[in-house]
Amino acid sequence: MTKDTTQKKVSFKKALGDRYLSYALSTIMARSLPDVRDGLKPVHRRLIFAMRELKLDPKLPPKKCGRIVGDVIGKYHPHGDLAVYNTLVRLAQDFTLRYPLIEGQGNFGNIDGDNAAAMRYTEARLTKVAHALMEGLDENAVDHRDNYDGEFQEPVVFPGKFPNLLANGAEGIAVGMATSVPPHNVKELCQALTHLIDHPHVDVETLCGYVKGPDLPTGGVLIESPAVIQSVYTSGRGTLRVRAKYEVEPLGNGQYQIVITEIPYRVEKGKLVEKLADLLLSKKVPLLSNVMDESSEDIRIVLTPKSRSVDPEVLMSILFKNSDLETRVAFNLNVLDCQNVPRVMNLKEILGAYIVHRIDVLKRRTAFRLNQIKHRLEVLNGLLIAYLNLDEVIRIIREEDEPKPIMQKKWQLTDLQVESILNMRLRSLRKLEEMQLKAELSQLEEENKKLKSLLKNEDEQKDFIKGEVQDIETEFGDDPVLGPRRTILQEAKDAQYIPTEALVEKEPITIIFTKKGWIRSVKGHTIDEASLKYKEGDDLDQILKADTTDKILFFGEDGRFYTLQAHLIPGGRGFGEPLRMYVDLPNESNVLFMGVSKKERQFLVASSSGRGFIVDAEKVIAQTKNGKQVLNLETGEKALICTPVEGDAVAAIGENRKLLVFSISELPVMGRGRGVILQKYSGGGLSDVKTFVLEEGLSWQNKKRSFHEKDLTTWHGKRAGAGRLPPTGFPRSNKFDG
Repeated sequence: MTKDTTQKKVSFKKALGDRYLSYALSTIMARSLPDVRDGLKPVHRRLIFAMRELKLDPKLPPKKCGRIVGDVIGKYHPHGDLAVYNTLVRLAQDFTLRYPLIEGQGNFGNIDGDNAAAMRYTEARLTKVAHALMEGLDENAVDHRDNYDGEFQEPVVFPGKFPNLLANGAEGIAVGMATSVPPHNVKELCQALTHLIDHPHVDVETLCGYVKGPDLPTGGVLIESPAVIQSVYTSGRGTLRVRAKYEVEPLGNGQYQIVITEIPYRVEKGKLVEKLADLLLSKKVPLLSNVMDESSEDIRIVLTPKSRSVDPEVLMSILFKNSDLETRVAFNLNVLDCQNVPRVMNLKEILGAYIVHRIDVLKRRTAFRLNQIKHRLEVLNGLLIAYLNLDEVIRIIREEDEPKPIMQKKWQLTDLQVESILNMRLRSLRKLEEMQLKAELSQLEEENKKLKSLLKNEDEQKDFIKGEVQDIETEFGDDPVLGPRRTILQEAKDAQYIPTEALVEKEPITIIFTKKGWIRSVKGHTIDEASLKYKEGDDLDQILKADTTDKILFFGEDGRFYTLQAHLIPGGRGFGEPLRMYVDLPNESNVLFMGVSKKERQFLVASSSGRGFIVDAEKVIAQTKNGKQVLNLETGEKALICTPVEGDAVAAIGENRKLLVFSISELPVMGRGRGVILQKYSGGGLSDVKTFVLEEGLSWQNKKRSFHEKDLTTWHGKRAGAGRLPPTGFPRSNKFDG
């Protein structure tokens, strides 16, 4: 037998596109997007169905989660056990799902972000909510399909008596699309469904009168206006702001503390407390004095203000702005419709699709029940014929070898009826049993009549569905634990933006910067430099008098300006901390200049190649740790000079010991760039630059004494000139400060 070696040429682009499309569709339909009818993804549906097969009903004992996960991956969902267990855990967490589908026993994680115990330690069973979702599975309410190996059958979708999609929400990321449906209050949903059944042409605005907004498992405060909420439900997309719920507890003597009792949805309490502590330690919230987590089963995060004069609303406004005490709940109502087509729906479309599904389920369950009744009526009619002819039936059974065909011919019985007669027990031959059969027959005929009427009458179907919705509202909406709304609706103003410096008390400080890059501050402006201590091998590099409200500028050899709030500089008696803890200054770059940013201040910056310009102090303030690039450098260059502009003249001296004086007006004011040539050199580069008042003359400092040159005619020229040798006494270091 020869092997077929025929090859077919296929465009690589087409082959790749076809395969990627298959992958995308598989991700969208089988993993990421929920079904609008039951609000579940396949993994959720298979997990709950497998638990049903294990008889894990709400009133029965739970089983080990390891057993459950094994059945799920062995029968229906051939994926990793950890993925299935994580899904099980999520469906059992009351801080993740508004109406949990699984009741867990053991450690199923907590709102701090701690993980659940291993599946061998935990047990689980279904809740009443999950039971309601599957009501009717045994009555042909939905289609079933083969599992992955064809050995078992699984439901395509659940009957969904409980409106799970909006009640519990869903999240998922597919290829090129995503979904985000937050949880809602089931009582509000049931009221909206009832109104929609009675008024099919109602608009979204009216439905928003019932569904007032998300109802999140962790509570919180929804602070958007009704108009914003309505726009989100109308378009199916958008975000809504949710804040933590807090209370102000008085402590006496005018003191108070703020207690956070509820936090936004999907915020881990442990990380939130850690963030608040970071804000406190980094002094980004000067009004805050202390943060304590006193939570047990209930959340209790205690915030202590700096003083009793601090306005609690101002403090919370700052924290809302800088932490996850305020978050945004995303709306992207992108779901699979009844034809498994992904699309974004609005509130009315989702509720309408749910009602259509429930009517379809009702019709299928009614048809299933009618078939059962038809079967039972056939049996009952046969049994009643047997009772009317009991003696003859007994004779035929006793005397005939093949009584079945004789009975069929004699009384025109069907095969089913004869089998029922032959299988009848002797104890059923009582007169009482005959009366019970007649009563059952009458009841079934009455039920059969009602069900046929129900199948034909759309109004009766709607009334039936409305009754089921009201049953759900009563069972879950009026439940004292699950029913009440948790997320408060409160239209609030935007969090106030208050500059941090406005919250800092203005105090004089002296900033000490060492040669090894350590920085610290000391209170006051009158300090003894000789008394300052440094780490071994370190010494003073620069010292600066400032206020706690100032912004301190640092200019590095990389041509970048870095900004640091003065009040954030560590104080105390220690050696301080490395500057690189606060700004991302490269290790190979040293700090050339440290100064206070003032409104009208300007700086002259220059590179080692002798190019530079003037820049306004306001334009060099950096908003991030990365700093702000101001002086552009080419390969081999480095920033050399940053000096405040003071006067009307510039003195530049090169490594070739040539001095040039020119007017400062010849330098451009720029925001960023390489600048212009200050002085030309035949070899080497720039050594130092100084600005001064031309009429007052040029001063410099030698190792032994100070010098001053009034007449600078010899060295005065145009920018980019070569210059002349400096006056007698100029330092050999070619630096103006010696």
